Amino acid sequence: FKTCPGRVLCKLPCSGEKEVDLAVQSAKAAFKIWSQMSGMERCRVMLEAARIIREQREEIATMETINNGKSIFEARVDIDISWQCLEYYAGLAGSLAGEHIQLPGGSFGYTRREPLGVCVGIGAWNYPFQIACWKSGPALACGNAMVFKPSPFTPISVVRLAEIFTEAGVPKGLFNVVQGGAATGQFLCQHPDVAKISFTGSVPTGMKIMEMAAKGIKPVTLELGGKSPLIIFSDADLENAVKGALMANFLTQGEVCCNGTRVFVERKILDTFTKEVVKRTQKIKIGDPLLEDTRMGALINKPHLNRVQGFIKQAKEQGAEVLCGGDLYVPDDPKLKNGYYMCPCVLGNCKDDMTCVKEEIFGPVMAILPFDTEEEVVERANATKFGLAGGVFTRDIQKAHRVVAALKAGMCFINNYNVSPVELPFGGYKSSGFGRENGRAAIEYYSQLKTVCVEMGDVESVF
Repeated sequence: FKTCPGRVLCKLPCSGEKEVDLAVQSAKAAFKIWSQMSGMERCRVMLEAARIIREQREEIATMETINNGKSIFEARVDIDISWQCLEYYAGLAGSLAGEHIQLPGGSFGYTRREPLGVCVGIGAWNYPFQIACWKSGPALACGNAMVFKPSPFTPISVVRLAEIFTEAGVPKGLFNVVQGGAATGQFLCQHPDVAKISFTGSVPTGMKIMEMAAKGIKPVTLELGGKSPLIIFSDADLENAVKGALMANFLTQGEVCCNGTRVFVERKILDTFTKEVVKRTQKIKIGDPLLEDTRMGALINKPHLNRVQGFIKQAKEQGAEVLCGGDLYVPDDPKLKNGYYMCPCVLGNCKDDMTCVKEEIFGPVMAILPFDTEEEVVERANATKFGLAGGVFTRDIQKAHRVVAALKAGMCFINNYNVSPVELPFGGYKSSGFGRENGRAAIEYYSQLKTVCVEMGDVESVF
């Protein structure tokens, strides 16, 4: 691989109904072996997979950068989070247990936590390798098998993950990868031997997946879009708040579902904050994502770049002011001339009813909105169909906890943003989906409880 934006890296055939069935049947056979192993046995295999990823960090990060376009600096973080995720769930695998309940007369009951079977994971293109680990980690720890479909825009790195699982010692077929778009996803969701579906992506696609899953009474986890609020109070540490706003908007070229793209700034510090954010944004190094000092790479493809540019054009038409960025960026290096680069954009003079403030842009576009009171900003922050994330910057810790308690969002940050430790659950409210990735909470979505009632005396019959 080498950096060459706009060039075809490889061509992969889409998996049709026959290939999907083969993948599911292979996973089903592997499930019979894996589910009968002890938690400690599964733990050892998963730790070995984590070790391989950790040792091959640079190679996998380079592959991910070319796969997605994000900077190598960010890709390394993604790979670190990935092996940490597998380590975390390896640690939980040996501790999964039910409970014993004493009943009258020496009778008792107990619960068993059992795997679901063959689970389907459908990933997004912004964090291809990391999302696959987020889904496979708890799935495999609980004793399930998984068939994973990456985005057709980023098909490469998940194949490497499948190879790593095999090298680590999982049964053949336990983690299968199928390639393709909507049709392949439909075959997966409708397959009678699939027990559960976990999807990361857009709200419209999530609705379709939920509808297909309903016909088979299959549980789903949906991690969908967002238009999250980031609230900057006047008593915040300005330097920290500015860094938080940049982290909340420009990671992975702004292609992050939980980004805090509605930046509410208390009017007292609006001008100072805005000036500093614009200054820092203009200094972001754009270009070859494999260079160490690059902080923003290329967007995923030409149609998406055009879509983001369209949002900026519409914002200007609706009265927003482009304070910086928004233009296409052409790097000096001639081999990058066909890359899908743009300058990160900050919009001022924004209103709550503007399209750029209401709709998810999924690009490097920050909208700044002034506010006057805590009550007002909470109400405006919650006035959205989304509920994935939210952030608060303030030195007043009571106010911080009070505001995040009032935010209708599943992932909240105080004096930081876009921090995703695998120990903590991740997921949204409202149209941003339901179910949780990461943390102990994910175990609930990849296992089921069986209750066993044991009678130690004679049956008390009413007949």
